[in-house]
Amino acid sequence: MRLQLAAAQANAAQRKQLLEEAVLAKDELALNEARLKTANRLIRSIWNAVTEQSVIGTDLDGLIDVWNPGAEKMFGITEKEVLDAHRHVVDFHLTSELEQRLRDMDATLTTVSSAEDFSALVDAVRSGYADVRDWTYVRPDGKQVPVQVAATPRIDENGHRVGFIFVATDMTQAREFARLKDEFVGLISHELRTPLSSILGYLELMKDDEDDPLSEEQLTYLAVAERNAHRLLRLVGDLLFTAQVESGRFPLTIGEVDLSHVIVSSIESARPVADTASVSLVAETPPDSVIVRGDALRLGQAVDNLISNAIKFTPAEGRVTVSLRRDDDQVVICVTDTGIGIPAVELSKLSTRFFRASTATRNAVPGVGLGLTITKAIVTAHGGSVDIASEEGVGTTISVRLPLEAEAAEAEQAAAHSGGPS
Repeated sequence: MRLQLAAAQANAAQRKQLLEEAVLAKDELALNEARLKTANRLIRSIWNAVTEQSVIGTDLDGLIDVWNPGAEKMFGITEKEVLDAHRHVVDFHLTSELEQRLRDMDATLTTVSSAEDFSALVDAVRSGYADVRDWTYVRPDGKQVPVQVAATPRIDENGHRVGFIFVATDMTQAREFARLKDEFVGLISHELRTPLSSILGYLELMKDDEDDPLSEEQLTYLAVAERNAHRLLRLVGDLLFTAQVESGRFPLTIGEVDLSHVIVSSIESARPVADTASVSLVAETPPDSVIVRGDALRLGQAVDNLISNAIKFTPAEGRVTVSLRRDDDQVVICVTDTGIGIPAVELSKLSTRFFRASTATRNAVPGVGLGLTITKAIVTAHGGSVDIASEEGVGTTISVRLPLEAEAAEAEQAAAHSGGPS
């Protein structure tokens, strides 16, 4: 009986402990449920607050199963209408853009299916990368909306990809502002060119007046005025050119260009400035000609910009080296300096209009931040690319890669087909 009593007491104590644990588990479950409800309300409130960006979720085949209030606002169609109709994400895309994207991915394609259309949207995402690209959405009423879409994978709790998310921002106003800005820059530049040309003309007349010659001191003053007027005229020309670049069109006169000659000419033009700054300017070019298809004037302008920048950013007794070499099916122009360098975090911004590196502003290096923008636009229009490597306090190397004749001819043909370089 004593043993039975002890066993009963032990069972009672165990039941009591289990009851206490059950009560604790119940309280913890209630607390977690409350937290989950709070988190769900927060997520729902955030989800409903996203009205300026459309968020569309799909399965692996592109069938839409997520449609946020921003998508309802952008397309004028509710989530229920989309889900009930089993709409596919490509139904809201401009077909011609999808087909062009597919042709860019595979030039051998002749016919396109809806599955391939969806591949145009998620090809990079399937490879494991987020993809940010400009597209055109088509509303049910036929209105087209220019958007920037960030496509990312949907991942389940096991880390498996179960679909895709497309977050789109309406770029209508941004593009209109950019167009107005470029029109303004172009208009002001045109308005400045006429009085500047007149000023330069009258300065030339005053210098060449044989009936009433000027003194040496007066000629010195006029030379300063003329030099600054030419500098301002070049700046106006750069502004006009960047406006043409932003609009997607600027003129190119394509022909055979000897890059060795272009580099030598640019170095000779820059040598007086380099000598004044006590900077050594060196050319390393092959003995034979290096011929590419392109616009000699624009390519010369690009090389001039790179050499000018290198000299400006190089202290006295420094060195600027301009080299030219063949690399398989490309030609590489490298401009290397021993200057102040550029912080690594700023390298990606260098081709942005009017951007100036912190090292340039800190050292009071003159400029307005257009040279690299123009250079990159020229190189891109020739089917090439620009690479920048720099170390602060050590120097900078800018490499321009241009295709040889066959590739350059293809780029020329593509530019002509599209109405101009982009």
